[in-house]
Amino acid sequence: MRRELLVAAAILMDAQGRVLLVGNDWGRRGRIRYTLPGGTVEPGETCLQALVREVREETGLRVRRIEHLAYVIQVEDARKNERTLAMAFRASYEGLLNPKDPDGHIVEARFYTPEEIARRLEGHLPLLEPLLDYLKGERGRFYAYTGWGLPGQRV
Repeated sequence: MRRELLVAAAILMDAQGRVLLVGNDWGRRGRIRYTLPGGTVEPGETCLQALVREVREETGLRVRRIEHLAYVIQVEDARKNERTLAMAFRASYEGLLNPKDPDGHIVEARFYTPEEIARRLEGHLPLLEPLLDYLKGERGRFYAYTGWGLPGQRV
């Protein structure tokens, strides 16, 4: 059976313009994958409600305001037989970093420069390309990928 995932993620920036990434160890095997804070929208929840909840769980920060839609990505992963539709929103926040992920997957949360982001997200083009484009000033784009490591199409 095909899995359909709807994901909401936040672009949170500090005063120096660095972006918050969280380190996920989903398989608890020590293989950390970096992402924007966010996660799957649960049944009965809107994307914006999920965004607020996930940011709080993964970082300890409180979303103060959701400013705008930054971009949308779609990943058709035939290998896993799943489709992921992820929306990234620029948001402002308050509080101090204090991750308390109830699932225990988040092992790190810190702010990175665009150069550091390029290294952390290397090989995960659907996570890397849209974020770097956004940081260069592009907003509201749609990105389509046929896998997590394959080049995509930008609209």
